[in-house]
Amino acid sequence: MRSLKKLVLIGAGVLYFWVGSISDVYAMHIMEGFLPMKWAIIWWMLMLPFLAAGIHSARKKVAVQPEIKTMLGLSSAFAFVLSALKLPSVTGSSSHATGIGLGTLLFGPVIMSVVGFIVLLFQALLLAHGGISTLGANAFSMAVVGPFVTYGVYCLLKRFRVNLKFVIFFAAAFGNLATYAMTSFQLAIAFPDPTSGLGGAFIKFISVFGVTQIPLALSEGIITVVVMNFLLKYNASELQMLNFLRKETSS
Repeated sequence: MRSLKKLVLIGAGVLYFWVGSISDVYAMHIMEGFLPMKWAIIWWMLMLPFLAAGIHSARKKVAVQPEIKTMLGLSSAFAFVLSALKLPSVTGSSSHATGIGLGTLLFGPVIMSVVGFIVLLFQALLLAHGGISTLGANAFSMAVVGPFVTYGVYCLLKRFRVNLKFVIFFAAAFGNLATYAMTSFQLAIAFPDPTSGLGGAFIKFISVFGVTQIPLALSEGIITVVVMNFLLKYNASELQMLNFLRKETSS
C-alpha cells in the first residue's frame, strides 16, 4: 500500500509540474461549441445510460470493498495525467494518450465510464480541453468506446493464452486507437464531406489524427505495461482483492 501511495504521489507531481508549465492550450477533445447542438444533445443522451450504470457499479463495489478507493484513485490519476499530456496535431487540436487502459483492466469497462467522465469534466473546466456541451461526445469516445474495446481485446487475447505483457500492451493500445476512431466518426457524422459524404469525412479526420496517434497508442501500451508490472510486483494484495490475479491464474 505504501508503494501504491508513492506511485500516486509521483503521478500527482508530474501533473502539477505539467499544468504549471502550460502556455498554449490545444484541445484534442471536441472543443466547446464545435458540434451542432443536435449532435451535442444526442451524444449526451447516449452517454448518460453508461454513466448511470458506472455510478451504480462503482457504488456497489466500493460498498463491498472500501479498500479499493486508493486503486480507483490511482486509475483516475493515471488517466488524467496521460490524457492531459498532448502532442499538437492540427491547429486547435492535438493527439494524446487516454490512460483508460489501466483502470479498465482493473475494474472493467463499466466503472471506467465514470472515471473517464470525471477526468474529461476536470479537463474541460481546468485545462480548457473539450467543453461542457461536447462532454457527452468526448466521454462516449474515451470513457465508453475506449474501455469496451480495451476489455474486448484483453478478453480475446487471453483466450489464446498470449503472454500477459503483450495482452496488456495491445489492449491499452487498441483502446486508445478506438477512442480516436470514434472521435473521427463523431466529427464525420456532424460534418460530412460535401462530395464523399460520411465515409470521406471519416477518412479525412482519422488520417489527420492517425499520424500522431499511432505512435502515442504504442507508447500508452508500453506505459500501461510498466505500471501494471509495478502493481503486480508491489501491490499484489490489491490486485488480488480486485480479482485481477485470480483471473490471470485461472485463465
